[in-house]
Amino acid sequence: MVCVEKIPVYGMSCQRCVGAVTEALEGTAGVQRAEVSLDGASATVTFDDALADLDGLKRVIVGKGFSLKAPESEETGVASGGGGIPLMAEVPRVITTHFDVGGMSCANCAAGLEKAFTGYPGVHRASVNFAVERLAVEHEASVTSREIADKVAAAGFEARVHEDTPVGETSFRIEGMSCANCAGAVEKALKKAPGVTGVSVNFSMEKGFVTFDRTQIDEEGVLRVIEAAGYRGIPETAEAEASPLAAKERFRFFFALALTVPLVVLMYTMPFGHIGTNYVMFALASLVFFVSGRTFFEGAWHSLKNRSTNMDVLVSLGISAAYFYSVFSLFFLDPAAHTFFDSAAMIITFILIGKTIEARAKGKTGQALEKLVSLQADKARVVEGDRETMVSAAMVKVGDIVRVRPGEVIPVDGEIIEGETSIDESMITGEPIPAEKGRGDAVTGATINLTGLMTFRAERVGSATMLSRIVKMVEDAQADKAPIQRLADTVSNYFVPMVVSAALATFFIWYGLVDTSLPAGTTRFLFSFQLMIAVLVVACPCALGLATPTAIMVGSGVGLSRGILFKRASVLESISKLDVILFDKTGTITRGMPEVSGLYPVGGASAEELLAVAASVEANSSHPLARAIVDRAKAQGLEIKKTASAREVSGQGLSADLDGRQAGVGRAIFLNADLKESPEATALGRKLSEAGETTVYVWYGTEVMGIIALSDQVKDDSKEAIRKLHALGVTTAMISGDNERAALSVAEQVGISEVEAEVLPEEKSEIVKKWQAKGLKVGMAGDGINDAPALAQADIGIAVGSGTDIAKETGDVILVNNSLLDVEGAIRLGRKTLATIKQNFFWAFFYNMLMIPVAAGILYVPFNLTLKPEMACIAMWFSSLSVVLNSLFLRRMKSSLGDGSGERIV
Repeated sequence: MVCVEKIPVYGMSCQRCVGAVTEALEGTAGVQRAEVSLDGASATVTFDDALADLDGLKRVIVGKGFSLKAPESEETGVASGGGGIPLMAEVPRVITTHFDVGGMSCANCAAGLEKAFTGYPGVHRASVNFAVERLAVEHEASVTSREIADKVAAAGFEARVHEDTPVGETSFRIEGMSCANCAGAVEKALKKAPGVTGVSVNFSMEKGFVTFDRTQIDEEGVLRVIEAAGYRGIPETAEAEASPLAAKERFRFFFALALTVPLVVLMYTMPFGHIGTNYVMFALASLVFFVSGRTFFEGAWHSLKNRSTNMDVLVSLGISAAYFYSVFSLFFLDPAAHTFFDSAAMIITFILIGKTIEARAKGKTGQALEKLVSLQADKARVVEGDRETMVSAAMVKVGDIVRVRPGEVIPVDGEIIEGETSIDESMITGEPIPAEKGRGDAVTGATINLTGLMTFRAERVGSATMLSRIVKMVEDAQADKAPIQRLADTVSNYFVPMVVSAALATFFIWYGLVDTSLPAGTTRFLFSFQLMIAVLVVACPCALGLATPTAIMVGSGVGLSRGILFKRASVLESISKLDVILFDKTGTITRGMPEVSGLYPVGGASAEELLAVAASVEANSSHPLARAIVDRAKAQGLEIKKTASAREVSGQGLSADLDGRQAGVGRAIFLNADLKESPEATALGRKLSEAGETTVYVWYGTEVMGIIALSDQVKDDSKEAIRKLHALGVTTAMISGDNERAALSVAEQVGISEVEAEVLPEEKSEIVKKWQAKGLKVGMAGDGINDAPALAQADIGIAVGSGTDIAKETGDVILVNNSLLDVEGAIRLGRKTLATIKQNFFWAFFYNMLMIPVAAGILYVPFNLTLKPEMACIAMWFSSLSVVLNSLFLRRMKSSLGDGSGERIV
């Protein structure tokens, strides 16, 4: 089984240490990948537990001279592995489990649920996102998901484990069972398997269902256990079942609607004061109150029990006051008196309608992520010898050979070993033009094979695929809280008590202090009472709670659709405030690979002859410069001849026999002493070198044929990206380890005026600190291992798509496309998202500041206008809906990202 473990590594001081640990781990049998973080002092290792184990990996790290314990650690107890090597004292393994939470009515519910986990044994952190109704819990592996779900239930909510967590579920058909005892045998075998948390086998249906911990066992492991027990398990794709919670909410809504409609008809068609009408309304309202309204009372009770307040408290107070006053009036005062049965029922129904519409609107905020998840392939065609077998995509293992036909979805990540094709990668990169792929090229799961039959070797499966990692990253960002959310959290803590106080004040002021004429057919008590209920139900803490998370969800979704990935919600806010961006040169501003930039023949040779001779010689080398020359010759359709007796001198050049004469390509120092002097070539070489070009001399026989200039070409869109960043008011600078001439040449081409050249990797982070010392917010864009320290030091680290895993691990923003225009797009998206959040907050605050006084009757004296409780209720849910819809307007930015167009947001 493929496992992923994070191991602490202390004692690393530079990227050379990182490289040493990485090389040692990846050279260990069974290790598929190792990602070592200098700043994080850790190594994340992906390995096959049949070939490697955790203790063995720890011994590898210790063997390289590094420690598994922090220097300041006061722990004295150590475990000793094989060979007497001390290992780190056993520490609890921390995992993150995501839950779908039902029953929350506003942001205060989310805050109350987080508070419920404070101090809970084994739980390190709990974060609730009210907009997506998701709970993320960082907890020790010893704390089960069932215990967490029980704690959620105790707080008054319902929780189900979300699909992307370490908890897995699988159903399968079982062949070979002949009686009920067989089913018992299968259950018994599965229950003994490590990591299996639940088993149910049905003999009559020949089906089984298993829940398990993905960190200990996977679907294939479950099937192996069944096979070892003497039976055969066949996976099946289970159809998703509708959430019981969603079904319950729908029932409450339609039940309330069905009874409220006739109640309102009675209210407006029967004569006022009709005794029979009041009793019928009492019966209908009671059913709505106790059945559909129960959800508000449960929410209010649990909120108060957790020492917090939420919208349910306000609604419960409002509908209870209306209902119980009406009951008291009907049975103890005057059966023909005015009642509020219709108001109580209509409030409940309108709120449930509002929550339904709001839920649908909120659902659209996560459509980009849902669309991406839906693209995953269900099946894979695994090749074994001459046989093809269709299996579940989840069953594909690293190393499997997979064949994909035209029009099919690629199931996992891998490398093509046979065939050429075009692949639609738009769902990952956002680029509409298909990518041409052939042998040796990488393919990504969930992309579509368009034209040719191709075969590839699986390299990353399950949660290690690019799609899974992108989905996980975006979900984590959406579950995270942006710093600006703290404002809403602070206000929400005081909001409900203030509203209740305002409602009581409204009642007493109108009942006892205001002396004015009242509407016909009412009393001072009823008028004051109605205004009090309106104040309770018009106040909307939900809009405050939705202001930030809905905008973050849409913003991160828009970025995802264009290949811009934000690791945390706070990044969307912080990137909007950047003052300066520092760019690495090689691979970030430039392509990262040398290309032929000029052919300079001398002595009568032609450019084609010069290139043909050089390519024929360089075809014997794998050096990047050699590959660039050969690629240029192929692109021009020149003949690359076979050579003999190739001889390479490291760092100088390569020579070979070509058509019976010696030919060579290399530095000036490599020129044969028997060659005729060429002052023209010498002067030309000096001039090109001073211009920052890399030069190689080409000679044939005794004649110098000329010089080929090579350079790392600037990306097509780099100059445009820098221009657009300047237009946004962002300062740019370049950091490079290259020589000053080459660095200044590139900077001049793209329009960057500030350049730091010949910088060592460890010095890059110091340059970032120097800019930060000026009081500026600094971003750093890079792609290599040597950029990782600077990416970590910067306020925002931007990892370019073609970069290394270590750079991507350290970056706060990952650009899937290798385009600097996405840097500008990410900043514009961040600014627009922050502007949307501020708009949402303005609307939420403005609504409450405006509507609470209106509900309290401020317009009655001058204009004779009041807000009925049912109308107040409609206004309340409209406030939440408007916040969600305003966030959805962010989706309009999708078309302008990546090309730098669209509105300027300052």
